[in-house]
Amino acid sequence: MTRPSTPLLDTIDVPADIRRLKAEQLRQLADELRQETISAVSVTGGHLGAGLGVVELTVALHHVFDTPRDRLLWDVGHQAYPHKIVTGRRSRIRTLRQEGGLSGFTRRAESEYDPFGAAHSSTSISAGLGMAVARDLAGGSNHVVAVIGDGAMSAGMAYEAMNNAGALRSRLIVVLNDNDMSIAPPVGAMSAHLSRLLSGRPYVSLRNLGRSVAEVLPKPLEMAARRAEEFARGFVAGGTLFDELGFYYVGPVDGHNLDHLLPVLKNARDSRLDKPILVHVVTKKGKGYPPAENSADKYHGVVKFDVITGKQSKPVANAPAYQAVFAKSLIAEAEADKKIVAITAAMPSGTSLDKFVERFPERCFDVGIAEQHGVTFAAGLATEGFKPFCAIYSTFLQRGYDQVVHDVAIQKLPVRFAIDRAGLVGADGATHAGSFDVAYLACLPDFVVMAAADELELMHMVATAAHIDDRPSAFRYPRGEGVGVELPARGTPLEIGKGRVLREGSKIAILNFGTRLAECLVAAEDLGAKGLSTTVADARFAKPLDTDLVRRLAREHEVLITIEEGSVGGFASHVMQYLAMAGLLDHGLKVRPMILPDRFIDHAAPAKQYEQAGLDAKGIVATALAALGQSVERARG
Repeated sequence: MTRPSTPLLDTIDVPADIRRLKAEQLRQLADELRQETISAVSVTGGHLGAGLGVVELTVALHHVFDTPRDRLLWDVGHQAYPHKIVTGRRSRIRTLRQEGGLSGFTRRAESEYDPFGAAHSSTSISAGLGMAVARDLAGGSNHVVAVIGDGAMSAGMAYEAMNNAGALRSRLIVVLNDNDMSIAPPVGAMSAHLSRLLSGRPYVSLRNLGRSVAEVLPKPLEMAARRAEEFARGFVAGGTLFDELGFYYVGPVDGHNLDHLLPVLKNARDSRLDKPILVHVVTKKGKGYPPAENSADKYHGVVKFDVITGKQSKPVANAPAYQAVFAKSLIAEAEADKKIVAITAAMPSGTSLDKFVERFPERCFDVGIAEQHGVTFAAGLATEGFKPFCAIYSTFLQRGYDQVVHDVAIQKLPVRFAIDRAGLVGADGATHAGSFDVAYLACLPDFVVMAAADELELMHMVATAAHIDDRPSAFRYPRGEGVGVELPARGTPLEIGKGRVLREGSKIAILNFGTRLAECLVAAEDLGAKGLSTTVADARFAKPLDTDLVRRLAREHEVLITIEEGSVGGFASHVMQYLAMAGLLDHGLKVRPMILPDRFIDHAAPAKQYEQAGLDAKGIVATALAALGQSVERARG
């Protein structure tokens, strides 16, 4: 593929090089940076639209602020690809999200220009405030700038941070990147003029003088003066909410017009205000690349694509994705039960609940990036006899854990958790891996915890959850395609706490929990070929555990291997607890729990990640042979 011509960008190795440019050169730099971003993501796939929307903002921020001495935080990190290109990582940008390559998010270990790792949203203001307070305590003078999107602003954590920042009156600059036009009035020359005016020292001084005068007026007049000033300000700038939180609001500013951006950012940098500043910047997601601008999701996440046509090179699937099967199953259950409702936290397409919305628009709720609220919202629905299904990625459900414990589990409310992205997730890496949900849910009293071994099992588990009406339940499933089994129109409820045996043997027992089942069956074939008769069972439930099945496997085999796509403290922990308490470890049974290793696994293809984790057929065979005192080489011989 021909790379774009980028003569000015070719002279930029680090942000200091941008600061050496004249303001009139920055337009050309932004155009070249946009083309380089498009070219790189067309090769690697990843998050494109958000990055294209902040190209000018990236250039302006690095031109105005002295990074890395001035701390620049990008919320979520989806929009940080242009930032990576101009911060010494351009030579590696085509390794984005590839094994051994650059992370798709900001990452402290990757660059001094990434002061905070961000893959979950809405953390930038909290982290930035911490950095600002640390600077003040240490007697420093650098700036801290947090760039947060309007979607990330839907999370309560952002408002908690702003409330605290306003009270502390720390010198912090927050740039609100509004790419949804959701809270922005029209942007143009007049608003740009007002923003420059409002961020400049003369207006700030005049405003502070007005407030000091108001304070010496009689109370009613003081209140009226304050109100008049706030409403006048709200009329020209829409900043009343942020004012109330203790921020000095400036905006909206056209985020693609450097003539508007640069003076406002410089004014924010040079301000002598004793309070945080919020600069409201309006951008367009996918800006400058027509296929992205015209796409419904603005090319939020893409696979490799053709730059000329925008056509994405999606491989033909051999089987439906687990997400599609989940949506189909839930729709089938909802057809039969009007009490079923669905909830997602800003991931309608990621969870495939957009299909549910098409069929039942009034019974599906997107609560935004607000997992805590989403869980308790579901609990409230459950108290009134509805049957809520919360479809939340495993890694994001962690954010609502207190609510899962207090608002759902303690009250035994039948909220059903559809835990998407269970296990290792490939290119998104450790931050998005679903490693801990079995450990953090199966420890809760009266919680039903299931894991689907394939897409048919997922259908059955959706049906099972729909019928559990006396306690909370969860079922987990991975990202990506199923294994291609035939699917009925609707799932069949499973017997609670009962597993199944798929292959009978006598020497080694493999007890699976989750989608490693196919690897378990391959391993059993290999072990059988080596003369080691192997049973394969699928637990289906971590809680309640099928103790009859576990007892039988323990008594009838010399080796018992458990395998799961999760951390220590999960399924194997419950099996071991039962074996120990039932005295089944007292007579020589060799138990080998296979779990994710005690480390975070970096981005790579999922198959490669599981190979690194030792949770593939080869790893299972090696574990079984080692338990019997054999090596792989000896077994081959």
